[in-house]
Amino acid sequence: MITINLPSEQDTIDLANYLAPILKAGDIITLYGDLGSGKTFFVKHLGKELGINEEIDSPSFIIMKEYLGGRLPLYHLDLYRLKDKEELYDLGIFDILEKGVTVIEWPHIAESILPYQTFKLDFHFDGKSRWVNVFPDDDHKQYFE
Repeated sequence: MITINLPSEQDTIDLANYLAPILKAGDIITLYGDLGSGKTFFVKHLGKELGINEEIDSPSFIIMKEYLGGRLPLYHLDLYRLKDKEELYDLGIFDILEKGVTVIEWPHIAESILPYQTFKLDFHFDGKSRWVNVFPDDDHKQYFE
């Protein structure tokens, strides 16, 4: 685990800008953290750096949004409202995992069925400071050593 302090919005943008060029189709990023910790803000800027011109916002109520206009397709999921794994299967998540970059907010319900190669970001905000604990998968460890 690596902890990265994010004292400004620009630091979160810089993290997204750093990650985007090293991502490839099939990469899965899981985002943990409380409401307001910076997860969706991070995804907005990751998408911009991937070349997506559409406005990226939270898929809280529709569960999944697909963005196809960039260097790679971006699949943005918010699983907060799901009650069980069956709902996850109904989404067709396994049909998209290899097609582009999949970013999952609130991934707890999916942890046991996702591939072991998952890049995890755990965002924190204590009212004063922001930081992220980074748990890179094997393919991306070298970029955080």
